[in-house]
Amino acid sequence: MRATFKLKQDLLIEVHRDLSRPHAFAAERVAFMACRLAATPRGICILAKNYLPVDETHYEDDPTVGAMMGSSAIRAALEYAFNHKAAMFHIHRHDHHGAPRFSAVDEREAARFVPDFLKVAPGLVHGALVLSYDRIHGQWWNPTTRTFRSIDEYVTVGFPIITQKDSSR
Repeated sequence: MRATFKLKQDLLIEVHRDLSRPHAFAAERVAFMACRLAATPRGICILAKNYLPVDETHYEDDPTVGAMMGSSAIRAALEYAFNHKAAMFHIHRHDHHGAPRFSAVDEREAARFVPDFLKVAPGLVHGALVLSYDRIHGQWWNPTTRTFRSIDEYVTVGFPIITQKDSSR
């Protein structure tokens, strides 16, 4: 099954603007993206709808990582997913140009909390995204195999429309 992630250009600009804001103690910002899903002939299309920054008070001061969300941040995202029947994607940025990749910490932490979204919004896919200044990489959780799968393609809708294939393939 192929997965395509689509978002509007103005939403992507908002995401970058927010992720660029300095934090009192965290080295980077984190957020969630609430999405809708659409079936396609080749798989699924994940449609980004709402950007949900993690509240300032929901960060934990942990200098061993770029940013650490507390349980209150995850609880708020779980409640949103439940109340809005939304597919949820954790999102953050690595500050460089070119293809981003998840760090070992990113992968470990996502594997811990992303499956929890299936309990409050079953039947939807959930996952994680990492941005660079000019690229996106992401994974979605396959509830059947209980593993992450890479998102195959990213489409930014605006002028011009930008399509990016996942370069990890």
